[in-house]
Amino acid sequence: MKKLLYGVAYYDEYMPYDRLDQDIQMMKDAGINVVRIAESTWSTHEPQNGVFDFTSVDRVLDAMHKAGIEVIVGTPTYAVPTWLVKEHPDVLATTPQGPGKYGARQIMDITNPVYLFHAERIIRKLIGRVSQHPAVIGFQTDNETKHYNTSGPNVQLRFVKHLREQFESLEELNRKFGLDYWSNRINSWEDFPSVVGTINGSLGAAFSQFQRKLVTDFLAWQVALVNEYKREDQFVTQNFDFEWRGHSFGIQRDVDHFAASQAFDVTGVDIYHPTQDDLTGIEISFGGDVARSTKNNNYLVLETEAQAFTHWVPYPGQLRLQAFSHLASGANMVAYWHWHSIHNSFETYWKGLLSHDFEPNPVYEEAQTIGKDFARLSPHLVNLKKKNKTAILVSNEALTSIDWFKFNMNSPLNYNDIVRRLYDELYKLNIGTDIVHPGTESFDDYDLLIVPVLYSAPNALLEKLNRYVENGGHVVYTFRSGFTDEHVQVRTSRQPGVISEACGIHYSLFVEPKNVTLKDNPFEVAAEENQVDTWMELITPTTAEVLAYYDHPHWGKYAAITQNRYGQGTATYIGCVVSPAVIRELFRSVAKQAGVWGADQEASYPIIVKSGTNELERTVRYYFNYSEQAGSVMYPHGDGKELIGEQTVTQGQTLQLEPWSVIIIEEA
Repeated sequence: MKKLLYGVAYYDEYMPYDRLDQDIQMMKDAGINVVRIAESTWSTHEPQNGVFDFTSVDRVLDAMHKAGIEVIVGTPTYAVPTWLVKEHPDVLATTPQGPGKYGARQIMDITNPVYLFHAERIIRKLIGRVSQHPAVIGFQTDNETKHYNTSGPNVQLRFVKHLREQFESLEELNRKFGLDYWSNRINSWEDFPSVVGTINGSLGAAFSQFQRKLVTDFLAWQVALVNEYKREDQFVTQNFDFEWRGHSFGIQRDVDHFAASQAFDVTGVDIYHPTQDDLTGIEISFGGDVARSTKNNNYLVLETEAQAFTHWVPYPGQLRLQAFSHLASGANMVAYWHWHSIHNSFETYWKGLLSHDFEPNPVYEEAQTIGKDFARLSPHLVNLKKKNKTAILVSNEALTSIDWFKFNMNSPLNYNDIVRRLYDELYKLNIGTDIVHPGTESFDDYDLLIVPVLYSAPNALLEKLNRYVENGGHVVYTFRSGFTDEHVQVRTSRQPGVISEACGIHYSLFVEPKNVTLKDNPFEVAAEENQVDTWMELITPTTAEVLAYYDHPHWGKYAAITQNRYGQGTATYIGCVVSPAVIRELFRSVAKQAGVWGADQEASYPIIVKSGTNELERTVRYYFNYSEQAGSVMYPHGDGKELIGEQTVTQGQTLQLEPWSVIIIEEA
């Protein structure tokens, strides 16, 4: 990217009256320099089978180009038109709930040949028409793509074919999946049942992994089509989303973002988050770290909120804080969904930058200040490069296996809850973090590696982690790591299996804690934060040092948290669910041991510090205040310039941060 992009999704098709020229003028006034169009309106562009109408696309492209606003064009394949479903009802995904019913978006079977035929045709017609238009800088394939739990007969047949390629024989599959249990054994490939009703976690997890591969293949197919038309100066991206908890939350269980992103020139994401009193910046940071880590490069925020819901309308200053927070994680684009609040249908009250009256409002007026600063500061802020020394290892396979084998029957906690509990504390300690995955070639670039709930993993990965520690790395594992192999078969060795070697521990009993605390409050947290809940392993150290014992009349002789010196590094093991406060204090200690604790970590939430190197080869540091109260922090680095206010900053100076504000310093 040569400049920062500041944009909106724009839907001329949704407008109650023609106001394209007025919208463009308001965009120009706000510093909007890019719009995203067309990804949601297949039925407008192909109102009947083989009848195409790109009037709205043409007029928007021409008008935007005349105004100097660039355009990203989306392939409109994630919401199928009525005529296609009427002619071919089987394009709708059959899920465990039965055949699909028309109405919502993202209800199609992404493997259906008829759907793929019509999707390819609209892609070729649209992209072939617009690719040479001078306004078009890139393309988005589909939108928030997932597999939508497609699991009909055609998908089952493909899954069986996939398994036949993966396993040498049915006997091998039966053995590795434990299918003799409850007479689930399969004695002929022709007898292979639908997995929709399976009770076997190994088979179910394998099917989920297969479904994720369907997404990877589907997106790569679309990218290949678009690549036939795109110019060398254009890019192809995708708008990935995250597990949704009323906002972006965790790793997406239905897509392997690391595998799927490889086909794209640049990763794109949408990131939605709480705001007002609940604005922390954590979701912005987590989503950004995932996006950046998929290709170890800058990324695009193709969607984020402007006004959105009533409980998300930002306080004054928060829209600016949010925009610069994206940049601080490595984003080169911040775009709102969407420009104007629509007047009908499902997302009527998911408001855009403009309200339903199209008039300027306080959120739009704050966006004007962002647009001006993005344009002015772009040479200093675009293409920020980050070299973090800490990473979290995430795994779609572990996530799926925990869905099958939960922590206990009474707990709502799942894999992403633990990932976020760990990530959030790193964030609050200002420890910059990358996200790695089981396919990451080497962990050697990192001094500290956090490994949450790695329940399902092959021996090779666990042995690689052992070697990482032996060669000087520092690992923090949580409970249930190393427990099963890649087929979700429990290992027959003493737990935690292969990693016992580096962790210096073993256990065979695990229980649901009741009235359990950490003995003598070793991390000196508040009493209510010293509790153990949900899951606890009764750990016996072999060579490990015990950092915390359980306080319980029967389980008190067992370790809760241990640390072991192994080779040149250390392996820390958390054998139970502990509070964020305990995690924070443990991470504070481990970070110092690993050498990832420095001056920036002396500040802590709500003061957040992020840094990187810009294209001028200068260090840029962002200081954020995620608080209703004013804050201050001592600036410990070399003299520089505060970019927004254009003031000189010297080492040792106290920085004053207003509520919900940001300071950006470029070192001289």
